[in-house]
Amino acid sequence: MQIRQLQIANDHLQDRLVLRVATQNDEEYRVWLTRRFLRELWPHLAALLGKVTTPAPAMAEVEVAEQPSFEQPFSDDNATYPLGSSPLLTSEIKFDTLSDGNFSLTFREGRERSFQLGLTPDLLQALCAMLRAGAEQAQWNLALDYAAPAEPAPAPASSYPSRLH
Repeated sequence: MQIRQLQIANDHLQDRLVLRVATQNDEEYRVWLTRRFLRELWPHLAALLGKVTTPAPAMAEVEVAEQPSFEQPFSDDNATYPLGSSPLLTSEIKFDTLSDGNFSLTFREGRERSFQLGLTPDLLQALCAMLRAGAEQAQWNLALDYAAPAEPAPAPASSYPSRLH
Protein backbone atom coordinates (compact mmCIF):
# COMPACT_ATOMS: atom_id res chain seq x y z
CA MET A 1 0.00 0.00 0.00
CA GLN A 2 1.42 3.38 -1.00
CA ILE A 3 0.38 6.12 1.41
CA ARG A 4 -0.66 9.34 -0.30
CA GLN A 5 -1.94 11.28 2.71
CA LEU A 6 -2.36 11.01 6.47
CA GLN A 7 -4.71 13.15 8.52
CA ILE A 8 -5.68 13.38 12.17
CA ALA A 9 -8.93 15.28 12.72
CA ASN A 10 -10.82 16.02 15.90
CA ASP A 11 -14.51 15.08 15.99
CA HIS A 12 -15.96 17.22 18.81
CA LEU A 13 -19.30 15.43 18.75
CA GLN A 14 -17.73 11.96 19.15
CA ASP A 15 -14.91 13.32 21.37
CA ARG A 16 -12.48 11.23 19.35
CA LEU A 17 -9.69 11.71 16.89
CA VAL A 18 -10.03 10.11 13.50
CA LEU A 19 -6.95 8.90 11.63
CA ARG A 20 -7.52 8.97 7.89
CA VAL A 21 -5.09 7.22 5.57
CA ALA A 22 -5.41 7.71 1.81
CA THR A 23 -3.54 5.47 -0.60
CA GLN A 24 -2.38 5.93 -4.17
CA ASN A 25 -5.14 3.49 -5.20
CA ASP A 26 -7.81 5.93 -3.93
CA GLU A 27 -8.55 3.78 -0.90
CA GLU A 28 -9.25 5.41 2.41
CA TYR A 29 -8.93 3.80 5.82
CA ARG A 30 -10.42 5.47 8.89
CA VAL A 31 -9.56 4.71 12.50
CA TRP A 32 -11.11 6.23 15.65
CA LEU A 33 -8.75 7.01 18.52
CA THR A 34 -10.22 7.83 21.91
CA ARG A 35 -8.50 9.94 24.57
CA ARG A 36 -7.96 6.89 26.76
CA PHE A 37 -6.52 4.86 23.90
CA LEU A 38 -4.12 7.65 22.88
CA ARG A 39 -2.99 8.05 26.49
CA GLU A 40 -2.13 4.33 26.62
CA LEU A 41 -0.69 4.30 23.09
CA TRP A 42 1.65 7.28 23.45
CA PRO A 43 4.43 5.67 25.58
CA HIS A 44 4.76 2.93 22.96
CA LEU A 45 4.93 5.46 20.11
CA ALA A 46 7.53 7.46 22.05
CA ALA A 47 9.56 4.26 22.50
CA LEU A 48 9.39 3.64 18.73
CA LEU A 49 10.50 7.22 18.10
CA GLY A 50 13.43 6.56 20.41
CA LYS A 51 14.56 3.83 17.98
CA VAL A 52 14.55 6.27 15.06
CA THR A 53 18.02 7.33 14.02
CA THR A 54 19.24 9.05 10.91
CA PRO A 55 17.52 7.83 7.75
CA ALA A 56 18.94 4.55 6.51
CA PRO A 57 19.84 3.88 2.87
CA ALA A 58 16.93 1.42 2.72
CA MET A 59 14.56 4.35 3.02
CA ALA A 60 14.71 4.82 -0.75
CA GLU A 61 12.84 1.53 -1.15
CA VAL A 62 9.87 2.53 1.01
CA GLU A 63 6.55 2.92 -0.74
CA VAL A 64 5.81 6.62 -0.27
CA ALA A 65 4.24 8.31 -3.24
CA GLU A 66 6.00 11.63 -2.73
CA GLN A 67 7.32 13.87 0.01
CA PRO A 68 4.58 14.50 2.57
CA SER A 69 2.95 17.89 2.23
CA PHE A 70 1.05 19.39 5.14
CA GLU A 71 -0.28 22.29 3.08
CA GLN A 72 -2.69 20.24 0.95
CA PRO A 73 -6.20 19.55 2.26
CA PHE A 74 -7.06 15.89 2.68
CA SER A 75 -8.43 14.62 -0.62
CA ASP A 76 -11.16 12.01 -0.61
CA ASP A 77 -12.39 12.38 -4.19
CA ASN A 78 -13.46 9.01 -5.63
CA ALA A 79 -12.29 7.19 -2.49
CA THR A 80 -13.25 3.61 -1.79
CA TYR A 81 -13.45 2.29 1.77
CA PRO A 82 -12.12 -1.29 2.07
CA LEU A 83 -13.11 -1.41 5.76
CA GLY A 84 -16.39 0.44 5.26
CA SER A 85 -17.11 4.14 5.60
CA SER A 86 -17.48 4.08 9.40
CA PRO A 87 -14.11 4.32 11.15
CA LEU A 88 -12.65 1.29 12.90
CA LEU A 89 -12.89 1.81 16.69
CA THR A 90 -9.45 0.78 17.88
CA SER A 91 -9.38 -1.42 20.96
CA GLU A 92 -6.01 -3.11 20.39
CA ILE A 93 -2.80 -2.25 18.61
CA LYS A 94 0.28 -4.25 17.72
CA PHE A 95 3.67 -2.63 17.10
CA ASP A 96 6.41 -4.17 14.98
CA THR A 97 9.86 -2.86 14.12
CA LEU A 98 10.79 -4.23 10.73
CA SER A 99 14.27 -5.35 9.70
CA ASP A 100 14.60 -2.43 7.25
CA GLY A 101 14.12 0.16 10.03
CA ASN A 102 10.47 0.83 9.26
CA PHE A 103 7.50 0.21 11.54
CA SER A 104 4.19 -1.57 11.30
CA LEU A 105 1.15 -0.67 13.41
CA THR A 106 -1.83 -3.01 13.32
CA PHE A 107 -5.03 -1.40 14.61
CA ARG A 108 -7.74 -3.87 15.70
CA GLU A 109 -11.38 -3.50 16.52
CA GLY A 110 -11.94 -6.44 18.82
CA ARG A 111 -12.05 -9.57 16.70
CA GLU A 112 -13.71 -7.85 13.76
CA ARG A 113 -11.88 -5.38 11.53
CA SER A 114 -8.18 -4.60 11.50
CA PHE A 115 -5.88 -2.28 9.60
CA GLN A 116 -2.11 -2.52 9.17
CA LEU A 117 -0.23 0.75 8.68
CA GLY A 118 3.38 0.63 7.51
CA LEU A 119 5.42 3.69 8.45
CA THR A 120 8.87 4.97 7.63
CA PRO A 121 10.66 6.78 10.46
CA ASP A 122 9.70 10.10 8.84
CA LEU A 123 6.03 9.12 8.60
CA LEU A 124 6.09 7.87 12.21
CA GLN A 125 7.40 11.26 13.31
CA ALA A 126 4.74 13.03 11.24
CA LEU A 127 1.99 10.80 12.68
CA CYS A 128 3.16 11.53 16.22
CA ALA A 129 3.23 15.27 15.54
CA MET A 130 -0.31 15.08 14.12
CA LEU A 131 -1.53 13.06 17.14
CA ARG A 132 -0.10 15.67 19.51
CA ALA A 133 -1.72 18.50 17.55
CA GLY A 134 -5.05 16.64 17.43
CA ALA A 135 -5.01 15.98 21.17
CA GLU A 136 -4.20 19.65 21.77
CA GLN A 137 -7.04 20.78 19.51
CA ALA A 138 -9.41 18.39 21.33
CA GLN A 139 -8.24 19.94 24.64
CA TRP A 140 -7.56 16.51 26.12
CA ASN A 141 -4.79 17.79 28.43
CA LEU A 142 -2.55 14.80 27.77
CA ALA A 143 1.19 14.95 28.46
CA LEU A 144 2.38 13.61 25.10
CA ASP A 145 6.13 14.00 25.56
CA TYR A 146 8.60 12.70 23.03
CA ALA A 147 10.94 11.44 25.74
CA ALA A 148 10.40 7.70 25.87
CA PRO A 149 10.02 6.15 29.30
CA ALA A 150 12.60 3.54 30.30
CA GLU A 151 9.98 0.90 29.59
CA PRO A 152 6.35 1.29 28.56
CA ALA A 153 4.03 0.95 31.54
CA PRO A 154 2.99 -2.66 32.08
CA ALA A 155 -0.57 -3.52 31.22
CA PRO A 156 -2.86 -3.96 34.21
CA ALA A 157 -3.40 -7.56 35.22
CA SER A 158 -6.72 -8.70 33.83
CA SER A 159 -8.13 -11.37 31.63
CA TYR A 160 -7.77 -9.03 28.61
CA PRO A 161 -4.36 -7.35 28.97
CA SER A 162 -4.13 -6.10 25.37
CA ARG A 163 -7.57 -4.50 25.20
CA LEU A 164 -7.90 -0.88 26.16
CA HIS A 165 -11.67 -0.54 25.73
